[in-house]
Amino acid sequence: MKAIYSFPLSLIVGLFVSTNSANAQTLDLASCLKMADTANVQVRNAKLDIEINQKQRGAYLAARLPQVNFSADYKYNAKIPGQVIPAEMFGGPPGSFTTVQFGVPFVLSNTVQLTQVLFNSQVNYGLAALAVNAEIMETQQQMTIQDVRYQVSNTYFLIQGIIKQLEFIDSNLVNTKTLIKNMESMVQQGLVVQTEADKLKINELSLENSKASLLATKDQLVSLMKIYIGLPKDANLNFEVDKLVEKTILVDQSETNFLAIKMLESQKKMNAEEKKGITMGYLPNLSFYAAYNYNVNLKPEDDFRKGIDGAFIGLRLDWSLFDGLEKYHKAKMNMLNKEKLDNQYELLNQQLEMTVDNNRKQIDVKAGALSVTKEQLRLAENIYQNAVLKFKQGMSSSNDLILAENGLQQAQTNVVSAYIQLRQAELEYLKSIGNIK
Repeated sequence: MKAIYSFPLSLIVGLFVSTNSANAQTLDLASCLKMADTANVQVRNAKLDIEINQKQRGAYLAARLPQVNFSADYKYNAKIPGQVIPAEMFGGPPGSFTTVQFGVPFVLSNTVQLTQVLFNSQVNYGLAALAVNAEIMETQQQMTIQDVRYQVSNTYFLIQGIIKQLEFIDSNLVNTKTLIKNMESMVQQGLVVQTEADKLKINELSLENSKASLLATKDQLVSLMKIYIGLPKDANLNFEVDKLVEKTILVDQSETNFLAIKMLESQKKMNAEEKKGITMGYLPNLSFYAAYNYNVNLKPEDDFRKGIDGAFIGLRLDWSLFDGLEKYHKAKMNMLNKEKLDNQYELLNQQLEMTVDNNRKQIDVKAGALSVTKEQLRLAENIYQNAVLKFKQGMSSSNDLILAENGLQQAQTNVVSAYIQLRQAELEYLKSIGNIK
């Protein structure tokens, strides 16, 4: 997962230093990551998913406990139903029938029933599936944490780039203002024309514009960081300055945690449990039940009132003998999914091996690039100082000075860009081994 902000290298010409305040928090990268682990909304939601899965397991476990139900039924028979029976039962002629009514106008029925599942294959499968799903939720949480840490770290290093670039700009502004002041003095003495001073003022305005643009970019990144680490938008925030070093791997490279592999392994376990569940579906389900019933029978016109109770216990067997080949087709789908997961697992192993190896090589490449740009900056600084000296001695024009100044600014930009690219390469490597800390 890429960071939300991706700046072109030309834009990363500069990146910011926030104004220190007495009440401002000053954070390093470790502090930002620690705050994100507890306050970030994505991480908190991932933890809630784990808790939800635990509650689902509790609901499934409840199916193993006895279930007690009560029901009451009040009935008024506006017309009491009858039944046709042979008349000879009541002394009538053989072969004839009569209608006999059974019941009374008012019946109040109350029933309490207890049911206990003795064996249910799907309850057992559900518990096993939830156990595997807990592993999946845990892996997803770790993946979310890694993604958030990547976003926090990438934003942190972009801000660090702004800090370094603004240091360069502020230094350049001081030098440019000093040269302009000297140049205006020379203009007043008639030693140079006003045009020469105006050329330097153009550079000063360009530097001021770059600084304003970088400060606006800084505000966006700091606001984004506050969201990542759970700070209010009006919080005052500063960052410790990172060093322009060639390599700064954040953790031990030997520690790996391939989360994508763990996720596929859990999915393969789930596939195996589904297969067991389909097979267990051929077995019958057995339950024990017991009930007590009490009926109150009323016939108001005869002042008749009679209560009748009853109780029973039993075993209930439910067995699906033919389901229209539903489980057969589910088993076939399960086999195909297993083959698909096996193929994905093999491909993912190959891709991860290649990605980790490439990311490790990129760190070396970017570290070398930073070393080269730092040497180029050293040379550009020497050229600029020499150009200033020659200009003051009248041995070169303002064009030569501006050319040297532009070369210095480009070298500064290249150093900052190389620094950010190196830190991002390190992050890509750490993310590929699941170990951003």
